[in-house]
Amino acid sequence: MSNDVFSIRSRIFRVAIVLLVLSSVVLVVFLHDYATRAADRAFDRLLAASALSIAGAVQIEDSQVAVELPFAALAMLSGNERVFYAVRNAQGKLVTGYGDLDAGMPLAGSASAVFNNAHYRRDDIRIATVGRLVSVNQQAGWVTVRVAETRGARQALAQEILNRSVLPLLVMVAVALSLLWFGVTRAFAPLRLIETELRQRQPNDLEPLSSPVPREVRRLVEALNGFMLRLQAMLNSLNNLVADAAHQVRTPLASLRAQSEVALEETDAAKLHERLVRIHLNASRASQLVNQLLMDATITHRLGSRGHAMVGVAEIINETRQRIGPLDARRLRISIAPEVRRGRILGDRVALREMLRNLVDNALRYAPDGEVELQAEGLPGHRLGLTVADRGPGIADNEKDLVLERFGRGSGAESQPGSGLGLSIVKAVIDGHKGTLALRNRPGGGLLVYVTLPLSPAAAVAPALAMLGMLGVAGLLALACLAWPRPSWAHEAASGSAITSYYPAAHEASTLTIAGSTDTPLFASLALAFQESHPDVSLVYREIGTRELYELAVAGKLRQADILVSSAVDLQLKLANDGYALPYASSHTRELPAWAVWRSEVFGFTFEPIVMVYNPDRYSEKTAPRSRQALLRLLEQDRKRMHARIGTYDIALSSVGHLLAVQDEILSSNFWGLANALGQVDVQLEANTADILDKIESGELDLGYNVLGSYALARQQAGHRLGIVIPEDYVLVLARAALIARHSPQPELAGTFLDWLLSPAGQAVAAGQAGLGAIMGAHTGKGYASGPLALSQSIVQPIALTPALLVGLDQQRHSRFLQNWKRLVTDTPPRP
Repeated sequence: MSNDVFSIRSRIFRVAIVLLVLSSVVLVVFLHDYATRAADRAFDRLLAASALSIAGAVQIEDSQVAVELPFAALAMLSGNERVFYAVRNAQGKLVTGYGDLDAGMPLAGSASAVFNNAHYRRDDIRIATVGRLVSVNQQAGWVTVRVAETRGARQALAQEILNRSVLPLLVMVAVALSLLWFGVTRAFAPLRLIETELRQRQPNDLEPLSSPVPREVRRLVEALNGFMLRLQAMLNSLNNLVADAAHQVRTPLASLRAQSEVALEETDAAKLHERLVRIHLNASRASQLVNQLLMDATITHRLGSRGHAMVGVAEIINETRQRIGPLDARRLRISIAPEVRRGRILGDRVALREMLRNLVDNALRYAPDGEVELQAEGLPGHRLGLTVADRGPGIADNEKDLVLERFGRGSGAESQPGSGLGLSIVKAVIDGHKGTLALRNRPGGGLLVYVTLPLSPAAAVAPALAMLGMLGVAGLLALACLAWPRPSWAHEAASGSAITSYYPAAHEASTLTIAGSTDTPLFASLALAFQESHPDVSLVYREIGTRELYELAVAGKLRQADILVSSAVDLQLKLANDGYALPYASSHTRELPAWAVWRSEVFGFTFEPIVMVYNPDRYSEKTAPRSRQALLRLLEQDRKRMHARIGTYDIALSSVGHLLAVQDEILSSNFWGLANALGQVDVQLEANTADILDKIESGELDLGYNVLGSYALARQQAGHRLGIVIPEDYVLVLARAALIARHSPQPELAGTFLDWLLSPAGQAVAAGQAGLGAIMGAHTGKGYASGPLALSQSIVQPIALTPALLVGLDQQRHSRFLQNWKRLVTDTPPRP
């Protein structure tokens, strides 16, 4: 192919840019400046309002400045921008917020808003500064409040204004389009050379194209040339088959004709019978030869198409035994080692079956009076060893290479009919599956055929997963927690967390590392299903608590992690807001509900309602409280019976529990009343949902409040005695969040995993084997995913991924929230 290539794109741009830039650059610069200033004026009002709302919440407590961040302060800002804030007292000491946000900036000196541009955490930001005059110890001073946000929304608005202001350029655009059309027409002229060359070729001319082509279609031409080369190879294979068939079949057919002609003239009955026997023998040999030739062609085609799948070792052996006659099958002795009984090979089922059938058939034919032994055993390095042993004549050492060639036969096989293709087919199949073949003479007479094939490391757990899938979501969860099979991955404890590695079938694989708070048995179903569709990926999962996951990511101790997964979505959003996530967009992420994605950096992938759970021995569906108000009445009216009989999250230990409590405070006016009632009945505080469910099942607790519905539903479907209540007032819905870590070694592979996670296949696993619910499933008329829980009877309140979640993590607000919770729940003496 000629190296004299050119670019259609360059030809188009050279013509278009010269004509457009000269006539529009001045106007575009003017419009851009106008659009930027207009966007700043619009968003500066919101930024100033946010700062003023925080300033209005400034108070003096114990002669110290205190501020409880209003939720509206951050919620009023653009939901897709990073948000930062800082509050300093009159002496410049940080009260709350980001201490490095305003480094080098002067303190506020008035209540008027002042705006500045800055660069913070790899982003351009706009900062609004307002002052709040306070008096402490008879001395007045200005408290400085600063709120900042990234400029993405401003730039988008400025771009929109600019796009709507280009009407004077329409005439020039029309001219440019005409010129572009003219340029494209001329640029595509060289492609006619390819068309001409292809039209002039003879049907059997499959040589590569040699005409010079533009850079943009070079890959197309290379693909076409590659296709023609593959087609040529297939034609050559077909020609070889025809030639072999013509050469090999000619002799037996000629012999058949000669024998039949002699038989027609034979009058002696004995001699006629002898002739018929010879005719039958030649016909059998011809039939066997044709069958072997056709099978050789079939195997060659199947190995070339590379349509590989997981094939069970036991299945291949059973199919081979079924294809052997009943008399020969009695002489076959099969032994399969337990470690490979459920083993699987990544390969072609038909080819592997015919390979083994040829070996067994040869052994049975050449040792007609003895037994044939077939053994399957495991070998080091995830390999399968197959041995076929007989007591036949064996093969001379100087003929062992010959018998592996097409139509090659040893001297010991002259007395037996055959085509000389069986062992060549065996060798082709073994080579196609990256195995080894060895022929050895057996002590005491006979032949030993040794075959080794690579086993799929992940295959050993596939049957167990299939069985668990049949048991259902709850069965998987229960059995996985008791005895999870470990042949396909390694598991170890390190630094207080569990590390699990999932090894693929491929020898050379890319490694994807995920750190998350999801229980390893639940995540295993996602990992193995992803690996089944991506066999070239080795996956490592490190299970870490939600708070530790956040702290390690901030400390830079998770630099090997590609993806972070957590149910504490507020901490995930804060990581992304503080610059620890990489953006990613695809067709799958764009289909997510607006509340389940933030800035193309944080993605919700499950749908988990927050429910109440009861012990069926103490309550029924009719007597169990159906709302938070009903629960409050029960706690107030029956304190003695409810003493130490209700459990919920310990929000001081559980980040998820804290998140749910903050959401309850926002949505429910009775939240603190309910907290006080829980304290008066000595509520049992647990670190996770599993502990609450365990105590309800054992009878230690009667009720569980704010429990992850996915865990409860899984146990209920497994047959555990649990009752589930969807609160009738409102039901919170949590979507576990995933993000691509900023220092990800494999960001593209991480994006591939996210796409799979949000694809129909990944969501089916999330809703099925993992039991976490699918966020991308069918939707009801109310706009949220449908599922086994009747959410349509309640007001569904998803925990939206917005900057408003950051308010609950504010240092002072978080501290006050825990103090109030401790005062009402932990330190409240139980009332009789």
